[in-house]
Amino acid sequence: MQKNKRPNRGVAAPSPEQQDDALTRELASLGVELARYDEAALSDPLKRKMGELRRLIRKCVQQKKDDVLDEALERVHEQDRDAYLFLKENIEEAAQIAIFRREHGPEQEVNAFVIPLFAHSQGGLRRDQCFQDEEAFALLRDSLFDARLESPDAKIVLAAHAYHLDELERIGYGQLGAMVREAFDAMTRKKAAEAPEIARSISGWPENRFAPDDSAVELRFLLGFALKALDDPFYQVPDNEAAADRYFDACAARFRHWAQRHAALVQRCLVTDGRDVQIDFLYQDLFYGGKETGMAEYFTLQMMADLHHALEENGLAPERAHAVIGPAEADGEAVLRVNLYAQGNDQALASVDKPAAPGSDLRGEADDAADALATIGLQSVALAMKFDADGRPVNARPYQRPA
Repeated sequence: MQKNKRPNRGVAAPSPEQQDDALTRELASLGVELARYDEAALSDPLKRKMGELRRLIRKCVQQKKDDVLDEALERVHEQDRDAYLFLKENIEEAAQIAIFRREHGPEQEVNAFVIPLFAHSQGGLRRDQCFQDEEAFALLRDSLFDARLESPDAKIVLAAHAYHLDELERIGYGQLGAMVREAFDAMTRKKAAEAPEIARSISGWPENRFAPDDSAVELRFLLGFALKALDDPFYQVPDNEAAADRYFDACAARFRHWAQRHAALVQRCLVTDGRDVQIDFLYQDLFYGGKETGMAEYFTLQMMADLHHALEENGLAPERAHAVIGPAEADGEAVLRVNLYAQGNDQALASVDKPAAPGSDLRGEADDAADALATIGLQSVALAMKFDADGRPVNARPYQRPA
């Protein structure tokens, strides 16, 4: 007589949380390992690992697993700054650029780009006036081609909105990847395609706190998407260094010419009540590079304004003041701090913090801060190893500008 066997209790399948943790560990491990190598000289096994890393990143972007990507970055940042920057670059590229392969025809790329700008106005910008002039918006979109900022054979989708930094900060890797795919559909389908993620990205500006007579300087971003063939000669950077420099110089010259000619169109897109708005553009760049450039310039301007105000408030001429620059921590976040003193006095008159991105080059940021201080006449500058918990500089020495 056959005995009944106990049911075989198999190993329980890993939970979604366990799967995500394993994915996080694999991303971090691959990032640390591959960051040590020159990609152009990878062995075949390392090339396969690089392909696997990028496949996993694309999977996370497509599945909107921002938590996994953020956790992997955090773990790598604790181990190795270079590996952190390597992994961050690959994640950002996967979110802001997508390659589409067709059965017939060249491979195509869609990328998300931004044009940061500063708007100088009386009373500040008002959301209800933003991009209400449809004619100006159409002319602005066409001007990107007229100025040859993109290839004549490319296609562009431009969002009818001037994004506040807070709005860009709310766009995660997964959402940006979805926005890029929506833009591709919009530029390749004959019928109008819905774009819910692009629509959701326009989440609204913070409340305008400027009084009607206040002089306001505000950071905004134009956001667009470009569709191009990967083999389009317009985008081919020469291998020769001198020729590559000329290529990028020509790109920069075209952008400056566009900015000079079309600032009035952007003004029409930003205000409808006839107020004068001065527009200062920063260069067009891919989404993350342009966002970081805009943030860095914004916080530098804010730092200069705060320090200039402190000088005036204390009746102190710049040549009688002294500044100390160094890394610090504020609310658990890394910052670059500038303390302002009257010469011969160790009591700070003002302390200004500029956010420092994880993995950033603090010495380079200190050099930029010293250059900014020089523009307001402040030449006596020291560089501290850090600021202690009480806000005092540690091991401050006279700043030496790089040769």
